[in-house]
Amino acid sequence: MLVLSRKVGEAICVRDDIVLKVLAIQGDRVRLGIRAPKHIAVHREEIAQHIRLIANEPAEPPPAIKMGAEQNCEQRKYNE
Repeated sequence: MLVLSRKVGEAICVRDDIVLKVLAIQGDRVRLGIRAPKHIAVHREEIAQHIRLIANEPAEPPPAIKMGAEQNCEQRKYNE
């Protein structure tokens, strides 16, 4: 991990098209301004983790498929 120190008003450039600028420091909080192209998603870490979690969850099957599977299970019970 690269660790850099910046003061208010100073920035960090990532590639040629992403800039992170320190806007304010108040107590233990740092306000950052981030300039990036629209096609690059920028999220807080906890939001990015939530997005990855949702992306890895299997989608709920459509009701018709789900109902069909439940009916098949019920039919098996009666046939056994």
